[in-house]
Amino acid sequence: MTNLRRDSDVDVSRYVAGIAARMNERVTDISALLRRGLEDEIPELRGDARTVELLGASVEGNVDTILHALQHDIPVARINAPTAAIEYARRLAQHGVSVKALVRAYRVGHRRMTELVFAELRATDIAPADGVTVVEAITSTLFDYIDWITEQVVAVYETEREQWLESRNSARALRVREVLAGKKPVDIDAATESIRYPLHWHHLALIIWYPDTGASGDELTRLQRFVRELAAAVGTAAAPLFAAADRMSGWAWLPYRSEQSDAVAKVRDFASKRADAPRLTIGIMGQGVPGFRRSHQYALLARSVALTRGDVEPRIMAASDPGLSAAALLGGSAEVAEWVGEVLGELATDDENDARLRETLRMFLHTGSSYKAAAAELDLHFNSVKYRVGRAVARRGRPITDDRLDVELALLICHWYGAAVLRPNTD
Repeated sequence: MTNLRRDSDVDVSRYVAGIAARMNERVTDISALLRRGLEDEIPELRGDARTVELLGASVEGNVDTILHALQHDIPVARINAPTAAIEYARRLAQHGVSVKALVRAYRVGHRRMTELVFAELRATDIAPADGVTVVEAITSTLFDYIDWITEQVVAVYETEREQWLESRNSARALRVREVLAGKKPVDIDAATESIRYPLHWHHLALIIWYPDTGASGDELTRLQRFVRELAAAVGTAAAPLFAAADRMSGWAWLPYRSEQSDAVAKVRDFASKRADAPRLTIGIMGQGVPGFRRSHQYALLARSVALTRGDVEPRIMAASDPGLSAAALLGGSAEVAEWVGEVLGELATDDENDARLRETLRMFLHTGSSYKAAAAELDLHFNSVKYRVGRAVARRGRPITDDRLDVELALLICHWYGAAVLRPNTD
């Protein structure tokens, strides 16, 4: 930061430091506000839950860094981009998000940050003439920071993108993405030869990944090996197709000459017995190019649920699991969680007792309000089911006769999203 003291000896740096310090007390709220603004203005940044979480960390890292620079008069030239910002640039490069979107994110963030600084300045007791000098000092530093950090993250992005394109089987993966995109007609025979996979056949798509912790660097190799061994174990009629999605995850398809009703069960059985298996979601069986795409889309839907749940059980989810695809379409957003709380009342509390009550009520409604059928499904005594259903309704605080469908949907969302849509237990 330069020229913070005016000739009139007004300590402009004191005002700048004070504004930065006050804003730093709200760094989490400010960062959340900026992140939401970026997602609203730049659709390309609306990635999966893991990428959005990294976007939030990147924004907070940048906000915290610039506010500390302002507060402590740290020259911008001495600042390195926050680690989360660097990792976010890498993630965007791996997912094919344009560098234009990355640069625009910094421009939009710069604009919004400037607006927040002005709002803070208006609340400060300072003479108008001195205020102009303070604004000049802060805006100059903000501009220099954005210019300097953008240069760093773009360099990281471009390096990562180049390495990523070189490291994966780019021609094959690009062709797979073209088939999935469906933006132009597909010559099935030519595409089959290009990607070395029988697109005419039946397909079962998988999304496979390792949690983004303790990466060893050979995740893609391990994923490819797992897919080959899985295909051999479940008896596919040809070699499987694998395409890297990023450094930690991949897309796979298992080929069959005819529809296999037990394919999902076989995949689940093989993966569940492997202690070193990645997390995976399974699509639905489909035929030809439309089935190839649709199975993948369903696997992605199931993965959206898994990522929202976090790194918790189950490790394996299938789009055909009862209610999972519907839950995925409804989503596990904050708005959905709020609606669940409104529908279920205290029953939407995240504790073991309410979890048992919710599951009993869900099964009771699923079996046509039959205590006997629910007891058989849950392996409980008839009277135990009746007692739990009564307790669940009491916890909700009102009968379920008038809005039964809402209750069933809310219970379904709780079943699949778990803590992500529940109220914390404050007891």
